[in-house]
Amino acid sequence: MRKRTLLSLMALAPVVSACGFRLRGVPTFPFSSLYLQAPEGSPLTREVLRHLATAGSALQIVLPPAASSSAQVTLRLLGERRERIVLAKTVSGQVREVELRLTTRFSLVDNEGRIWIEDAELFQKRDMSYSETLALAKDEEEATLYRNMYADLAQQILRRLQAAHPPAGE
Repeated sequence: MRKRTLLSLMALAPVVSACGFRLRGVPTFPFSSLYLQAPEGSPLTREVLRHLATAGSALQIVLPPAASSSAQVTLRLLGERRERIVLAKTVSGQVREVELRLTTRFSLVDNEGRIWIEDAELFQKRDMSYSETLALAKDEEEATLYRNMYADLAQQILRRLQAAHPPAGE
């Protein structure tokens, strides 16, 4: 049985490598230092900082109260908005299904004021069933879904930072 499994894995190896699959690896950024201008205590700020700290690159992160001019670029987290929209109700008017939305805006500028990334908006949403009898469990599920959305948005921001490039004309 083990031999058959090994042979089937060996047969799949060329297919997986030919499809373009590649691990993400260590991110590299086109700048050496980054100033983070973000609301204090924001869950998104914490997630972005956590992802930047674990990026494993030589990126120097500068935080307030240091001056933003001490970094090559400034990442501005311009705000975030959480929404909870009721999608369905029962005949008796109880909530049956909700949609959780998380929207954030950010931009990237260098210390000379040139824009690397225009104001961009990122959006995440999740659907969740709801039951009044399981309110405590559903509140915990909602908190978990929001944590996952913050982590997804932080990863998207990091990928955009990796793909950023200096403005034309340098």
